[in-house]
Amino acid sequence: MKEIKNVAVTYTVWGRKQCPNNSTQLVYSGFAGGSYYSHSGAAVDYLCLPPDPSYRKTTYSGQYGRLYGAEYDSTFIANGDGNDVPCAVCRTSGASTILMIPGKDTCYGGWNIEYYGYLMAHNYNFAAATSYVCLHINPEFVTGGGHNYEGKLFHPVIGICGALQCPPYVNNYPVTCAVCSK
Repeated sequence: MKEIKNVAVTYTVWGRKQCPNNSTQLVYSGFAGGSYYSHSGAAVDYLCLPPDPSYRKTTYSGQYGRLYGAEYDSTFIANGDGNDVPCAVCRTSGASTILMIPGKDTCYGGWNIEYYGYLMAHNYNFAAATSYVCLHINPEFVTGGGHNYEGKLFHPVIGICGALQCPPYVNNYPVTCAVCSK
């Protein structure tokens, strides 16, 4: 495959502090955050927060959104329940597209694997909406972050048969994911 010159894309590796391979450049390593899982006015997205925030103002009064750290909130990740979630923002050269494929742990032909793992969101019966993200297959924890404060939460996503075609999907199986570049 011919490498595209002077083109690069960024993506976030959820659950890891470093980029997955040598062909990527670490932009920054941080920790996951977002809105509180039970707030009805919560923002949907997970954020990869840098470890060195900048502030221009120190006070505010009026209406506002809230930003919390994120935690693993299940026993799906070994020893993970209550631990904070790291993340890495990575830049890969020679690609112009990043794609997260739910339900796969490999990429389709012509695409390069950046990493694979399990599809995450927060629990289906929580009040706040959430995005789907791909958690690295070998997740790490933020050092000193095992306090179980809640906040933005990571839960595995399972398939539910009905409108979801089974087969090929399997009822109650955790859904895999792959992050691919091209």
